[in-house]
Amino acid sequence: MPGTDVPGTMVRMGFTVRRSTREDWQAMRRLRLEALQDTPMAFGQTYENALLMSEAEWRAYAGRGEERNRLFVVAVDEASDEFIGMMGGALDHGGGAPFLVAVFVSSTHRGARRGVSDALLEAIEDWARGFSDRLQLDVHEDNTRARRYYEARGFVETGHTMPYPLDRTRLELNMVKRL
Repeated sequence: MPGTDVPGTMVRMGFTVRRSTREDWQAMRRLRLEALQDTPMAFGQTYENALLMSEAEWRAYAGRGEERNRLFVVAVDEASDEFIGMMGGALDHGGGAPFLVAVFVSSTHRGARRGVSDALLEAIEDWARGFSDRLQLDVHEDNTRARRYYEARGFVETGHTMPYPLDRTRLELNMVKRL
């Protein structure tokens, strides 16, 4: 089946990229809560709602890396064993190109020299090629840091927008990259 062959664990300088599992729920919870505090506009969930999630819900969230038709990867710092980044890929139920979702790298590990974002994106792009020659994403119009990163990696705006779910007066911009 296309897209089921995902690269295994990738070891980089100082960190490892691998699929998340249900057993990672506590580390995923910490990283997701950090993400929601760092860049609240980047996600369709509030910090307050995430705090209310049960252990079972966090296990399901972390277990997305074990699902057959989606990919969820994490970057794990080798020295501390802390999760320092996450990124997901999900299939569009309408049959379009796969979506890049849940993108976050801890502020202490950002930057091109560290390579965390690029390593996570490489894993998602490799997975997405099994389904399409494109990868798409939606980004909040005010998230200029993310937009610059995506543009530098070959994503272009499609002109399609949708209201941001947590504030319908703001927009999410659709971007796509040819793989």
